Amino acid sequence: MRESIWWTVSIACAVVMVLLLSLHMGIMHLAGLLNVLGLNLGDVRAFSAVVARGKNPVQMVVYVIFLAVALYHGLYGLRGILLEVTQNRRWEVTITGLLFLAGIAAFVYGTYVTVKTFTG
Repeated sequence: MRESIWWTVSIACAVVMVLLLSLHMGIMHLAGLLNVLGLNLGDVRAFSAVVARGKNPVQMVVYVIFLAVALYHGLYGLRGILLEVTQNRRWEVTITGLLFLAGIAAFVYGTYVTVKTFTG
């Protein structure tokens, strides 16, 4: 039962990633089409535009959410692959623990870099 909850969270993370990536693709790569539709976003790929978006607190939260869901989804998938290869209870606990620590470290570092880059 517990494993199915973690798997469901992984699927939910995938859905969030698809939504955020769709939004990103729409804004960054379809700006010309949006301009034709009457929504002029300017040059969204200019460095000044990227920095301006990054200074928006909502955008920083979106970056951190994307980091969290991508890390969880990716590391949970890697865990599943490694557990299929080893199929040993002792290794299961070790692999899960190591991936958990790696995920926490990557999340803390990624959040720090995101906040530091756009705030100061």
